[in-house]
Amino acid sequence: MKIDANLIARTSLGLLNDVGLEGLTMRAVAKELDIKAPALYWHVKGKQELLDEMAEVMFVETVDGLESPARGETWEDWLLDTTRRLRRGMLRYRDGARVFAGTNISHPAMFRTTELTLRTLTDAGFSPPEAARGFPVLFHYTVGFTIEEQARLGHTYAEENPYARGMPSSNLDASRYPLSAATLGEMWRDNPDETFDDGARTIIAGLRSRL
Repeated sequence: MKIDANLIARTSLGLLNDVGLEGLTMRAVAKELDIKAPALYWHVKGKQELLDEMAEVMFVETVDGLESPARGETWEDWLLDTTRRLRRGMLRYRDGARVFAGTNISHPAMFRTTELTLRTLTDAGFSPPEAARGFPVLFHYTVGFTIEEQARLGHTYAEENPYARGMPSSNLDASRYPLSAATLGEMWRDNPDETFDDGARTIIAGLRSRL
């Protein structure tokens, strides 16, 4: 078996589902590959570089098959579907969004996706600077939303997952905080797909208003 950065990243992603980001150490990855930990450093220089490689694998998988908008498809629908695709890609792995956040991806798939997005937005009427400033807002929302979504699964809690109790919390004094008591259930809906789409559509509406 030839050890390279891609194999190390794929092995790490498989291990991630079992141990989470906290348990993903260079030593654990080396053990999974049945090699000595120092041998990993020939291919990845440390934990952050490992995360970069893992994020790259995730991203390449996620955008596989992504093309420009189909005939009759609006730029808004294309952008929403693309962000849904990114979220699904991160959700495939435990702590996938935390792995993805802040990583450096230099794979050609990243530049192709960026080019497709910029082309879609400029064809819709945005100037290149507007497009370049606009779509990262939606990208960062998607990553941040998914980090929060996965955190609510409660894997890092030693005992009971507090998010499983539902909202609003029994500790919330409705007489003092009536608006919070009335609306927290809406903020913490059980359908994250709908919640995600609501936020993404709000951002896209904001972009549309700038045309």
